[in-house]
Amino acid sequence: MLSRVASSLYWLSRYVERSDGILRMLKINYASSQDTIHEFTWDPVIRISSGGKEEEISSMKNDSRKVVEYLLFNRDNPNSIINIITLARENARSVQEHIATDLWQCLNEYYHTVKDPKLLWYVQKDDPITALDILIKQVMLYYGTADSTMERGEIRSFMSIGKYLERSIQSIDILDIKFISVSDNPDLLTDTSYWKHLLLSLGGYELYLKSYRGGFSDENVLELIMLNQDFPRSAKYGVHNIQRYFERLKSEKNIEHYKSLSFNIGKLHSYITYSSVYTIKEEGLHNYLVKIRNGLYGIGNLLQEYYF
Repeated sequence: MLSRVASSLYWLSRYVERSDGILRMLKINYASSQDTIHEFTWDPVIRISSGGKEEEISSMKNDSRKVVEYLLFNRDNPNSIINIITLARENARSVQEHIATDLWQCLNEYYHTVKDPKLLWYVQKDDPITALDILIKQVMLYYGTADSTMERGEIRSFMSIGKYLERSIQSIDILDIKFISVSDNPDLLTDTSYWKHLLLSLGGYELYLKSYRGGFSDENVLELIMLNQDFPRSAKYGVHNIQRYFERLKSEKNIEHYKSLSFNIGKLHSYITYSSVYTIKEEGLHNYLVKIRNGLYGIGNLLQEYYF
């Protein structure tokens, strides 16, 4: 496979996964912002999802509709959904002969759905949740189509590595930002709605209720998002799948590079596997998350250097 093709497949998958994470986070946080009983801030979402100008962001922090519009449609924000999906579509177009026709059509439909003026009307005048639900369904359609139509070979491996790398980084960023807020405001430790919204943002609320019977606690939330091997958005699950799909790329032609990258992935996987809530807290949660994040970025950089 050409390195250009591998790179496009990898980034296509990363961009789609990034859009999914942003959309789900927006939906839960918009719903939370409508609850006037609790004090609400968009700061964590903006810090994770935005790459825009600080002055522009500050002017809309208390206007939920403007925040949603900015993160969905603003061309000046490199992490807006419309920009992300445009990049995903450009990557897909360059490798159109390597992906299923149904998948290309699905991504193309997602792109045109984001550009539909009716979505902007929902955000500005009607119910932004409707617009977010429409886009989330487009992502779900994309993943269902990819799962049922794509061949299980190198193409699938590069796409899956991109998907799980992006997903793991997102989970760690959300966890880090949320726990920093707890450090600034310890009262949040006992705020049930705070932990509920965090779990809903990652799609882990129902699994949490099934796994932990004693109510919400910061330790259980940390364990679920970092160490639960059955939770699709946990760091452990994500790194395990990065390792699993990378092993399928082994070839005698690139054995030296393969061994180097495999070592780094295995090292990160072992570091997470042999962690516990106790050791994480002993090390310091922020420091621990920074190490994991740096490890994931390191894997991405080595992929860029060796394969792309």
